[in-house]
Amino acid sequence: MSQAPIIVLCRPQLGQNIGKAARAMLNFGLTEMRIVAPRDGWPNPDAGPSASGADIVLEKAQVFENLSDAVADINHIYATTVRKRGVTKQVVTPAEAAAEFQSNQGRSAILFGAERSGLETEEIGFARKILTVPINPDFGSLNLAQAVILCAYEWSKTQELQSPTSVDIDLPAPQRELDEMVLQLFELLEPTNYFFPPDREPTTRRTLQNLLTRPGWSSQEIRTMRGVWSAFRKGRIR
Repeated sequence: MSQAPIIVLCRPQLGQNIGKAARAMLNFGLTEMRIVAPRDGWPNPDAGPSASGADIVLEKAQVFENLSDAVADINHIYATTVRKRGVTKQVVTPAEAAAEFQSNQGRSAILFGAERSGLETEEIGFARKILTVPINPDFGSLNLAQAVILCAYEWSKTQELQSPTSVDIDLPAPQRELDEMVLQLFELLEPTNYFFPPDREPTTRRTLQNLLTRPGWSSQEIRTMRGVWSAFRKGRIR
């Protein structure tokens, strides 16, 4: 079997919803959950009853203060959201994402946002691709557990069709290395007044981050790019 995706819940609000998401996961064989900044803290006594026996998911769940730490070791990140204006990442369905999990080298994760607001723009910036569920455009209301179960179900369907990967390709770099490369570029650009005017700086930074997270950089490619930027800083390239 292929390596199952990790389910990452960003800023979940209710313990019941975390429990229901755990139940949805285990229904289709997913057991790795990461929880980022849960509103009511963790552990949450309301999660267990709602999990209806999916205790192994809750017991193994890892809790993080921020999304950056939660996905630092992840190679392929998918953000569940409707396609947002200004975000140019590739959009896939749950079925398409599930098929990609078969060939992805390294760990994959699916990000889910808070119940009321979904993922913030900054959180989507961590993702390589956007995962959107094709539902009725006149009534696009899915709760957290429903969104999780749709993704988990599509992944489970691929397990009977799995075939070995025949092409040996470089492992995509973990998120930590990608974040460090982006930060290095920001530090290189700051003295050049590139982020002028100041009120456009957050948008400019997000645009650059989205641009640099689209390719499936390998660790060697990231080292090469960081070497190029270091050469610019030292003045060896003119």
